[in-house]
Amino acid sequence: MKLLRVGAAGQERPAVLDTRDRLLDLSDLVAEIDGAFLSGDAIDGVRAAVERGELPAVDRAVRVGAPIARPGKIVCVGLNYSDHAAETGAELPAEPILFMKAPSTMVGPNDQVLIPRGSVKTDWEVELAVVIGRTARYLASDAEAFACVAGYAISNDLSEREFQLERGGQWDKGKSCETFNPLGPWLVTADEVPDPQQLGLRLSVNGTRRQDGNTKNMIFGVAEIIRYVSQFMVLEPGDVINTGTPAGVALGLPEPKPYLRAGDVVEVEIDGLGTQRQTAVDAS
Repeated sequence: MKLLRVGAAGQERPAVLDTRDRLLDLSDLVAEIDGAFLSGDAIDGVRAAVERGELPAVDRAVRVGAPIARPGKIVCVGLNYSDHAAETGAELPAEPILFMKAPSTMVGPNDQVLIPRGSVKTDWEVELAVVIGRTARYLASDAEAFACVAGYAISNDLSEREFQLERGGQWDKGKSCETFNPLGPWLVTADEVPDPQQLGLRLSVNGTRRQDGNTKNMIFGVAEIIRYVSQFMVLEPGDVINTGTPAGVALGLPEPKPYLRAGDVVEVEIDGLGTQRQTAVDAS
């Protein structure tokens, strides 16, 4: 299924996109698409309600928000594609590089992206996002890891490279600016993504293709990332993992590097997971 949340920012209601591409309201069936929903049997209940044809339709013109309510945490994996590591001049990591992104960065897939005050190096990163559906701690195998996946979504892991790399300290402050994690348009349940390591990822800026990769080229695959992260922190239902980006970010391009400016339009897509479109504006 494709689960999503629609409505004005802060007033989103749960919905589902059925096999006939109809947008259906889940408000009378579930309160929210969050960790509690993902960890129980509510998904089966939604699937049954869709099959019975008892859900009311929603106007397709409505705003689409992030497909899950604010997660407890957003865990990110850095330099997880060999071509991206090469373009940034970094060595291939021996273990996954982990950093955190503030949950408040998450916005809808087509919401505006705010260029932070003083920023001259705001960058894009198309990524496969994994949404956790059950508690994961000290996992021992790929099978256990995949059993913890509720579904997959598109993430744009926006980054301010000066804040991230030139201002000292951790990467987090270049990753946690407001609006820096558009997610969606929907959460595709795990049963509809048989192999997350065979997905094409693409990103364009102002109509120019900048990134064109495939998840098969991850250094550490989805299952290994989940298993690895679970050794260091407990993953809870509703948590998000951004799994890394392929080559083509502004940081890795020749001078003058085309970092985002107000008015730029970013379009993002992953096979089977939909599309995003964001316009950059200056933060007021």
